[in-house]
Amino acid sequence: MAYSWFKAFHIIGFVVWFAGLFYLVRLFIYHVEANLEPEPARTILKNQYQIMEKRLYYIITNPGMYVTIAMAIGLVSTETEVLKEGWLHIKLLFVTILIGYHHYCARLMKKLAVDECNWSGQQLRALNEAPTVMLVAIVLLAVFKNNLPTDITVWGIFAMIILMAVTIQLYAKKRRQDKEKLTAQIGQIPQEQI
Repeated sequence: MAYSWFKAFHIIGFVVWFAGLFYLVRLFIYHVEANLEPEPARTILKNQYQIMEKRLYYIITNPGMYVTIAMAIGLVSTETEVLKEGWLHIKLLFVTILIGYHHYCARLMKKLAVDECNWSGQQLRALNEAPTVMLVAIVLLAVFKNNLPTDITVWGIFAMIILMAVTIQLYAKKRRQDKEKLTAQIGQIPQEQI
C-alpha cells in the first residue's frame, strides 16, 4: 500500500515540477523581450515578470521537485531490488541533469533580476525545450523499464530535437516578418494621424 501512495505523489510532484519548469523559462523569454518595450512599459513588465518568476520558482517548482525526489526515495525504499536495474540508473542520470537544469534556471532568474542575463529570447526558447526531452526520456524509461527499444527511442528523441529546432527557427522568422509588416504599416500612416 505504501508503494501506491509514494507512486501517486511521485507522479503529482513530477507534474507540478515540470509545469513549473516549462512556465518559468517562458517567463524568462517575456522578461528578456520586455527590454524591447519603451518606458515605462519596460520597467513595469520586468518588475512584474520578476515577481512571477520568484513565486513560480519558490512556491510551485521547488516544492514539485522536493516532492518528486522524496517520493522517489520512498518508492525505492519499498522495492530496493529496483536499484539493480539498468533502466533506473539511466533514468536517474536524466533526473540528475534535470535537477541541474532546475538550479541553472534559478541562476538565470537571479541574473535577470539584476539585468545581467545575456540570453536572447530565441536562445531561451531553445532552452525551454530541454525539459521536454528530459520528460520524454524519463517517462519512456519508467514505462518500458528494461524493455525500452533503445534504437527507436534514440532516433525518436533525435527527430524530436530537430523538429523543435526547426520550429523555433520558423517561429523566429515569422516574428521578424510580422514586425517588418507592422513597421511598414506604421510607415504608411500619415504623420498627422500618429
